[in-house]
Amino acid sequence: MEPMTFTVLRFDGDYAILKRTDCESDAEIPMARALLPEGITEGCTLLYEDFAYTLL
Repeated sequence: MEPMTFTVLRFDGDYAILKRTDCESDAEIPMARALLPEGITEGCTLLYEDFAYTLL
């Protein structure tokens, strides 16, 4: 699987709402905050690679 980039749009309780930025998609993806790196904020960019998210 190729690496993917996401932007954190907002937080909704225990979930972060992500939007994929490396392709043409308007889908908003809810992701459990426990699976994301510490210190994320709205507007930050995440890289998903090898089944893990990292903060860019």
